Amino acid sequence: MTANTIEEVLSNIKKKLDVEEVTLISRSGMHIGGDVPNNAHLETFVAMSAILLGAAETATSELDEELSHVVVELKKSRVLIINDGPSALLAIKMSQESNIEKILKGIEGPMEELDDLL
Repeated sequence: MTANTIEEVLSNIKKKLDVEEVTLISRSGMHIGGDVPNNAHLETFVAMSAILLGAAETATSELDEELSHVVVELKKSRVLIINDGPSALLAIKMSQESNIEKILKGIEGPMEELDDLL
């Protein structure tokens, strides 16, 4: 396996899964890599994505289940926020028609690569 950079892994996710944007964010809400959606303010988008995931984890913490992901449904698109271990999360902007299960399956390998790079 060829060693990739974080940006290469994120770019490959975007191409392979045909999503609009892929952003790697620290759990504390800092931008690590990738692009934010058009017209989004970088600092606000990454901080609020981390807060959304953290709030969902807190809200569901007593359900004896691990949170898989959060989906934000917009009028024209979706944002999928996925826990990528103790130090990072992925925010993926996609169309309304995108298959979330296919995306979740397709990022398993790249997420392992990202974990190795972090």
